[in-house]
Amino acid sequence: MKVKRPVSYYIYQVFNTIFLTLLALSCIFPILHILAMSLSSSNAAMAGRVAFAPVEFTLSAYEYLLKKKDFFRSVGIAGMRVLVGTAINMLLIILTAYPLSRSSNQFRKRTWYMTYFAITMFLGGGLIPTYMVIKNLHLLNSFWVLVLPCAMNIWNVIIMMNFIRGLPRAVEEAAYVDGANHFQTLFRVILPMSKASLASLLLFSMIGHWNAWFDGMFYMNDPNNYPMATYLATQIIGKTQNMTSMTSEQLALLSKLSEKTVRSAQLCISIVPILVVYPFLQKLFVKGITVGSVKE
Repeated sequence: MKVKRPVSYYIYQVFNTIFLTLLALSCIFPILHILAMSLSSSNAAMAGRVAFAPVEFTLSAYEYLLKKKDFFRSVGIAGMRVLVGTAINMLLIILTAYPLSRSSNQFRKRTWYMTYFAITMFLGGGLIPTYMVIKNLHLLNSFWVLVLPCAMNIWNVIIMMNFIRGLPRAVEEAAYVDGANHFQTLFRVILPMSKASLASLLLFSMIGHWNAWFDGMFYMNDPNNYPMATYLATQIIGKTQNMTSMTSEQLALLSKLSEKTVRSAQLCISIVPILVVYPFLQKLFVKGITVGSVKE
């Protein structure tokens, strides 16, 4: 049976399609421009002739980066930060969200802890006191300064807590009846049912660590310890390159390039891991956000 729809429905569909198409293009065009810039010649980039397709196609910028040790060192530091930092984030989020998801009768201090955590979302110690604390803990210029200060995100804890509170209580009660303790219930019952929320928080943590640049610049004294995002930030803001550490082959190749093409190539490489991971987590990511955000 054919349903007759009002004219307003078709008008909405047209405007909705146009709006979403423009929104998608506004996200795609900057990436295409950076990619085209990285694949264009130095003269074309400096003359502003590059739009969304390469002009005078060349791979010189990527060839130069493949021989640039400091860039790949920063990529390695960023990768290690993502692995270690995300593992710590997820562990603390899970161990904090589970007890907070209990009722006040099961966990009497729940309201007090929840209030304490909520306050930290809106009030902080400030940049200078935080720096002094990190300095007194002897974390400056170390790998752990990139991981420990941001070890737990309270907003992510709330998302996980709300997701757990929405799970059927009968399943947990059945586990308790079978003799399972809290840790067994959490890791064998709760977490397997929380894959959507875990995937969302995993993506949040990975992107947060991969894109973080300020802490590396603020807490690292040695540029050799910069993670990738911090390294790219120093390049983009115009910090001069260290010519003394370059080989004659690198200097010859750099003379044929411009800063625009090199920076564009670096940015293209930096977004590849996110573009690779996101499609596999997209369905779980959307489900985890919508389900985990509508309950208390």
